[in-house]
Amino acid sequence: MSMWIVIMWVTLLIAGAALVYVSNRVCKFGCIRRLTQENEKRKAAIGGTIVFGGFGLICWQLNFMNAIVCIVYFALAWMICDFIFLMAEKWRKRPFKRYYSGFCAVVSALAALICGWYLAHNVWRTEYNLTTAKNIGNFKIVMFADSHIGTTFDAAGFARHLTNMQKENPDAVVVVGDYVDDDTTREDMLAATQKLGELSAKYGIFFVLGNHDKGYYGAARRGFSEAELVAELQNNGITVLRDQAALIGDTVYIIGRRDFSEVRERRQNRKSMQELTADIDADKYTVVLDHQPTNFAAQAKSGVDLVLSGHTHGGQLWPFNQVGKWIGANDMIYGHEKRNNTDFIVTSGISDWAIKFKTGTKSEYVVINIRQKD
Repeated sequence: MSMWIVIMWVTLLIAGAALVYVSNRVCKFGCIRRLTQENEKRKAAIGGTIVFGGFGLICWQLNFMNAIVCIVYFALAWMICDFIFLMAEKWRKRPFKRYYSGFCAVVSALAALICGWYLAHNVWRTEYNLTTAKNIGNFKIVMFADSHIGTTFDAAGFARHLTNMQKENPDAVVVVGDYVDDDTTREDMLAATQKLGELSAKYGIFFVLGNHDKGYYGAARRGFSEAELVAELQNNGITVLRDQAALIGDTVYIIGRRDFSEVRERRQNRKSMQELTADIDADKYTVVLDHQPTNFAAQAKSGVDLVLSGHTHGGQLWPFNQVGKWIGANDMIYGHEKRNNTDFIVTSGISDWAIKFKTGTKSEYVVINIRQKD
């Protein structure tokens, strides 16, 4: 937990520095210089009013985290553009008459944020094709994670995404955590879960809890508890796995792990991979659902065939995509990787937690085709 406190304070310091930096750069626009007659105090006042006022407006319309994202992107764009135009001035050996750097910075930051909004609020289909020597025939899994219902779509929007997943005609659907959030309403949870239960898959729908499914602020805030969520899922025919395995079609095991947050944040226990696979028939194909992409070494050592995770949102924001891996919180951020004989797939999720932009990835659901080798 101390690591996340450090990250929070670093983020706040970066945001504060970005606010000051952008306020200073705004003052360089010709219109502000003329308006203030080059008076430094007036320029600082107008620049601060524009930037801090805009920051407050974004806080009001979206939230504090999104306001931080916006100001940091403006600061990054400004630094990059200032550097480029500084090099251009040195090359041409005379300064530009107008503040082109500022115009380019504003346009670049807005373009990045608009694209990030679009990538977060639309959902793409991502497909992986895997092979195995095990007797599985052809098996199709549809996977999604991190829906955080109520963030970029409500229950009705979620139902539209389920319609696209249904077209895949899957053998199994797996939900790999953070289905709901602390801001998900009870009404949305009930409506979304009913629609999820109506999704048709040959062997059913399998679900593991993520850290946000448990709720960080208690049941009173969102109107339902973790136990009520699990009960509603089960009432709609969805199999919730908590350190449990389910054999489907006599060829595939689905193993659902308790989320790592139960160990790290709640000081509880979850079964090791050795315990989870002790009674598993090694001749059958084994799929592990584990919300957070951690423990890869133990999972590969256990000999399971496929591990599916979410949690990272695919890195979410460029250029900070790999921070989770750099600080040791995650073994992988996004995509497909093979270790020994185990395939690992981490999805960017179909929505977001609090940040409503994805500049380093896109929202997605995943289709996994597993084919038996000839």
